[in-house]
Amino acid sequence: MTSELLSPADAAIVELQLGRVPRGIVSVAHRCPCGAPDVVRTLPRLPDGTPFPTTFYLTCPRASGAIGTLEAGGLMREMEARLGDDAELASQYSAAHEAYLADRAQLGDVVEIDGISAGGMPNRVKCLHVLVAHSLAAGAGVNPLGDEALAALGPWWASNPCCHPGQDETA
Repeated sequence: MTSELLSPADAAIVELQLGRVPRGIVSVAHRCPCGAPDVVRTLPRLPDGTPFPTTFYLTCPRASGAIGTLEAGGLMREMEARLGDDAELASQYSAAHEAYLADRAQLGDVVEIDGISAGGMPNRVKCLHVLVAHSLAAGAGVNPLGDEALAALGPWWASNPCCHPGQDETA
């Protein structure tokens, strides 16, 4: 996993993507092929003191929308059912959970979220956004269900780049 410090330009893009001021961002964990940040790495405790288990946060509105369509189509239920039937997949997903916890531990220890990763890991599938963000940040082969969801997305960025400061999304 590589990480870049958040530049002022990146912070402005992330704010546009989210529609709000981002909280607790440490760095850009992945960039969309269009060049904009699409995953950021966040602190395990937000500046206001709130525990925040989502270390890798997906910011790209196009990817988020496409993932929402996958979730609405029942992909999470299918994946979770497979976890109960496929011991190898369950083992790989458990390893993804441990990798997520190790990445977060580099940013600090927050007792309230000790042992809790994100996205339902290691036994459930409850948020594809988190799993895809983990796959983008960590690279292929770390989170098998994130990799599957990412592959199902196709090229979400291809029709038009994500938002950039000053870009008119309606044009």
